[in-house]
Amino acid sequence: MTVQNGHDSRTVLVRIREARPTLPPSEQHVADVLLDDPARAANMSIAELAERSDTSTTSVVRFYRRVGYTRYRDLHFDLAQEATRERLQNSDLLPVSGDIDQHDTLADIISKIALSETLSISDTATVLDTAALAAAVGAVVAARRIDIFGVGAGSIVGLDLQQKLSRIGLTALMWLDSHAALTTAAVLDAQCVAVAVSHSGTTTDTVEYLSQARARGATTIALTNFSRSHLTDVADITLLTAARETRFRSGALGSRIAQLMVVDCLFIGVAQASYDQSVAALQQTYAAVRARRIPPG
Repeated sequence: MTVQNGHDSRTVLVRIREARPTLPPSEQHVADVLLDDPARAANMSIAELAERSDTSTTSVVRFYRRVGYTRYRDLHFDLAQEATRERLQNSDLLPVSGDIDQHDTLADIISKIALSETLSISDTATVLDTAALAAAVGAVVAARRIDIFGVGAGSIVGLDLQQKLSRIGLTALMWLDSHAALTTAAVLDAQCVAVAVSHSGTTTDTVEYLSQARARGATTIALTNFSRSHLTDVADITLLTAARETRFRSGALGSRIAQLMVVDCLFIGVAQASYDQSVAALQQTYAAVRARRIPPG
């Protein structure tokens, strides 16, 4: 059975971020204006938005229809509502807008990163489907072994999951080499779980790994930001994030934070499902590490 994000609880900004990579360039310009400053965009007419986006009103119309709206005023209303929600939710943070810029001060950078990562976590909490999370927890608890793969920043998140699961006595393996991951996936079976981490859901090595694992009968779990991607096509269970990335994409700022939050939710769910065993394992592993500490003095 395939478990996807069955409810559309995504905010307008989350939907725009997910749609952006597949949009034509002219419509991407519209998306960028809306994402850069939603509060300001909420007060623009179609003509003003087109001018600001350096495109045509026709492109604006195509854009809002593509992200699920039949009328501009509905998009307008949701933008205003979302801008207000974000302002109230993050009223304790310094007011900032826009992406990180080369002329930003360090104080600006701190404020923008704090806001972006706070909203990435908040939006992810909204879109993360509890039914999909429960299915992932059940699969991991019942698995003979859990194999994990991701490249770049995804490998860091995968290592975090592997470490957490190992701490409670589960057989969890993280594969950093794509060839090793593929050969391992080829010998998995129905008692195994394969987890793949990819923000875009289009990383070739990661998709191939999960596809191979699924072909061998393993339960496949995708952790990604995009519900319609090559990775979700080969996943039995999809755990969605709603990360906010900056132009410094190679740093994987928002995506990593959002993915680590989902990993924490998955881990706690697994630990809770086998509570006594997990608590005992955590105590044993803590004692093993504590015994190696150098005594004071």
